[in-house]
Amino acid sequence: MDVGTGLWLALTGLAAGLSGGLLGIGGSIVMIPAMTELLGPQPHKFQAAALIVNFFVAGPALVQHLRARATVAPVLRTLVPATTAAALIGVACSEFPLFRGEGELYLTGLFGVFLLYVAISGMTVGRRRPLAPPLAGRQGAAPSNTRISPVRIALGIAIPTGLVSGFLGVGGGVLSVPLQQRILGIPLRSAIANSAATIVVLSLASATAKIMALAYRHSDGPWDAPIHLAACLIPSAIVGASIGGRLTHLLPLGVVRAAFLVLLIVVGLRMIARVGMGM
Repeated sequence: MDVGTGLWLALTGLAAGLSGGLLGIGGSIVMIPAMTELLGPQPHKFQAAALIVNFFVAGPALVQHLRARATVAPVLRTLVPATTAAALIGVACSEFPLFRGEGELYLTGLFGVFLLYVAISGMTVGRRRPLAPPLAGRQGAAPSNTRISPVRIALGIAIPTGLVSGFLGVGGGVLSVPLQQRILGIPLRSAIANSAATIVVLSLASATAKIMALAYRHSDGPWDAPIHLAACLIPSAIVGASIGGRLTHLLPLGVVRAAFLVLLIVVGLRMIARVGMGM
């Protein structure tokens, strides 16, 4: 790997860490498009690398959230295991024959469509009323006057988040955070903290499953290539995640989110265009 490529990956890791720590996402929606621009469409390899890095992005951010006592433990007891199980199913779906070989371009296009969905959804989130009243009570605890339904968490948040996470190689925070707000009425910063805690577990499980699939079901490169990519991304991603997790509790998130949504639209259209150029 040349110096220029290594530097680009380091900058990508820093950007992914900042966005991941700040917004409660794993950072894949930054890393996968950036690696695609640098190395061309190789979605299975990039998904595995991004999932590895997601663990190191979410970990430092989670430390900051725990210090701020922002997580909601009763939600996490259902959210973490259910999302992780669904993510493993998503990984299995991404390994269907349709998405291997030349079919990898379909994954690249679907990733672009997903980015556009996230951007459009983010623009309208403030116009949708929550399906549950806001949780009242101190951070990190279930309020005494509110019953948090494990079924609602599993069906409404965990399963859709996990399936998309495993299928596209993302942390899932871009779905989990708004879904927690809408379905459970959880405040934004607590939703971000819960998302970081979930990503720590599901990214490790999904990355392992994805690397095993690369080792046994793919023949277009060494199975450990994602580990080498992740090694270039992780150091700067850890730095960025630590800063981003701290900034979550300091910056006006509305401004940050608006700039991020514009970026998603541009990158999403770019990835969809790649599918057309490759066919």
